[in-house]
Formats: sequence, C-alpha cells, structure tokens
Amino acid sequence: MKKKIYDVIIIGAGAAGMIAAITSARASKSVLLLEKLSQVGSKLKATGGGRCNLTNTLSNEEFMTKFGRDGRFMQDALKAFNHEDLIEFFSNIGVGTHAPDGFKIFPTSHSSLTIINALESEMKKLHIEIQCSQKVKTILHEKSEVIGIKTNDTIFISSNIIVATGGLGYPILGAQGDGYKMAKEIGHTTTKLHPAMMPLLTKEKWVKNCRADTIAKVELRVEMKKHKKLRATGDLIFTKNGIRGPVVLDFAREITPLIDKYSEVPILLNLTNGMNEEQISKHLKNTLDSNPDIEILEQICTLLPKPLSCELLSLANIDPKEKYSKIQGVKKAKLLGLLTWTPLTITGHDGFKMAMITRGGISLKEIDPKTMQSKIIDGLYFCGEIINLDGPCGGYNLQWSFSSGYLAGVSINKKNG
Repeated sequence: MKKKIYDVIIIGAGAAGMIAAITSARASKSVLLLEKLSQVGSKLKATGGGRCNLTNTLSNEEFMTKFGRDGRFMQDALKAFNHEDLIEFFSNIGVGTHAPDGFKIFPTSHSSLTIINALESEMKKLHIEIQCSQKVKTILHEKSEVIGIKTNDTIFISSNIIVATGGLGYPILGAQGDGYKMAKEIGHTTTKLHPAMMPLLTKEKWVKNCRADTIAKVELRVEMKKHKKLRATGDLIFTKNGIRGPVVLDFAREITPLIDKYSEVPILLNLTNGMNEEQISKHLKNTLDSNPDIEILEQICTLLPKPLSCELLSLANIDPKEKYSKIQGVKKAKLLGLLTWTPLTITGHDGFKMAMITRGGISLKEIDPKTMQSKIIDGLYFCGEIINLDGPCGGYNLQWSFSSGYLAGVSINKKNG
C-alpha cells in the first residue's frame, strides 16, 4: 500500500476544512485536504439558499449566548477569528462582503460560488494538495498519538489530523456521519444526534389551508411544564402538513430532541404580532365601532390573512358572516384565546434529509477549546459541525466552522513551530 507524508492532513473540504488548510499552509506546512465528494464546498454551496450568509455583526459575547449554555466553549475560537477577522480574510482574497440589513453578512455577489471559488484559488496559490473522491476509512494512531489516516488504497502519514467532516444533515451532499464513526473508533464519544434547522410536521390538518402567506413576527413557545422557557420569534409559513420558515428552522433544534422523548410536543403560536387578549379585544371593538355592519371574518382579516382567519373561526365554531357583537360569550372567549395563542401539536419531521445542521456531536469535554485538539489523542483536532455545538439561522454555524477551523490550523502551527 502506498504511503505519503504531510505536516497536516484535513478530512473534509467544507468551510472548516478549507480555512484550516489555508491557515496551516500559510505557515509553510505541507497540507493534504481530503474530500469524499467529487468537489469541495458542496454544503457551503447550498448555504443560505445559495446566497451564503457567512456570519453576522454580533459581538463575541452576544454571539456565544445564541448557542446556549455551551456557547462559551467557542470563546477562544472567536477571540482568534471572529466576524471582523472573517470579513478581512475574505477581503484579502478578493471577496467583498456587506450586511444589507445591518446584521447578516453576505458576499456582495450574494453567491456562495464566489466564496468557494476564492477559497479554491487561495488553496491553489498555497500549493495545498486537494484530493476529492477520497473516502477516509480509519484514523491511525499509536497509543495516544495520531500517526496518519488510511483510505482504500493509500496510507497518508501525519502527526496532525484535523477532522472537519460535518454532521448528518443533507445526506444528498455527502453527510453520512463518517467523522463520528472514526472518532468513536479511537476512543471519542458523541452526544445523541438530532436533525436541526428544518420544517416540522403537525397533527393538525387545517394548516394545509393556510399555505399562501408568510406570518411575520410569530412567537412560538413550547407548552410543556418542564420546557416552558423554550420560545422563539420570527416569520412562519404553514405547509401542507406542518410549519416552516425562519422561526421554525431556529426552533427545530429545541423541538427534535423533545419529539424523540415524548413523541408529541404541544406548542403555542402568537400569530398577531405580539398582541395580548386585551389588545385584540380592543382592536375588534374599534373596527366594529368604525363599521357596525362589518362581519367577524372581515374583522379578523385586519389581523391575519383570510385563509388563516377562516380556520381560526372554524376552530372557535363561529360563522364567518356573524357580527362580533352577536357572538356568544363562550365562543368569543375561545376566539380571543385562539387569536392570542394558537395551539399546534408537533408530531415529527423529515429526518436528516431535510436538516441543515446536526444537533449533537463530539463531546465538548473531550476537546480543548483553546486549541480544538483532542484531549484523548495528541495531534487530532476537530472543528465545525462535528463538534457538539449548533446555533440558529443567521450565519452562526458558518462563523463557528470558520473560527474553529482557523483555531485548529493556528494551534498546529504554534505546536510545531
């Protein structure tokens, strides 16, 4: 079997893997980047619907809070390479960026191909050896030190291996959990893996009648005693069998573990832009005062799209042509309750095939946050989605991939002089 020697070998040519390769090569290291697909950056190409939301403008402290209680794990990675450093990095390799809404940062071309092409060009300039269609089978080690990796027909020797294989989301783009398997074989553990950032399915069938409109600023919360603190706000879209939209993508990472545990997860939606029951009641009375002949459906349509208004009236057992003043007290109370908090029951999802990211990964306890190096095997590094850290939509996960990949590369450079 053929053998080749490198200073650094990186498994996985996504965002984390490519920036780790560039960082290592800039310190005059011989670098091999292995990718099992036929081209680099396949998942990066699909990021943000192809527009590539690279990062956002939050401070490091604010950024970490969005990842929950484990967010501080990324403190050293962000200190080494935050959103300002990322912007400068891409500027130096010919990619301009901007934040049209003052928060989300995109390449000015709004094309992920711009990012991928620039990274490929930089890797070519640095003479990084890229081998695509190369599936790594095993990470080789002796006692507690990494010594290389093995593919089907070649052994690649190196005392520094960076695993940047990503998670299980989007298997059509190559995700098969290879990195988790290799890590487990050499003593690492992973937390339970759940699909995240994806649409959700509901028990209620009426949602299929409300597919035409996006509902802005919806507040979504879990209606379970132990999980009442779980909530999110953003735009929501009803589908033929559930819900999607930015707020759902963000909240799915909290919901999918609960579905596994409880099978069904009751949630409540405030669809009326944060209005409470008293405010909604006052609004309906005001519209009635200005137009005494107005029907209840027309009144509700001043708050919500017509299809959704019809469904909520149906749930309250109210005739759409009825006058608000004539509605029985019990029905009126039910309608106000539905307009304030609409109940839904989440029953499932489409699994990893529709998940943009993975919740879970290599245990944080087994990785040194100051270097991204394994605490179990010397010379083994992890970065990006394979680690047990995931954030919401808005450039969080991509920035984490770039930051952790950069820190892994820098750490190797410092260790080896």
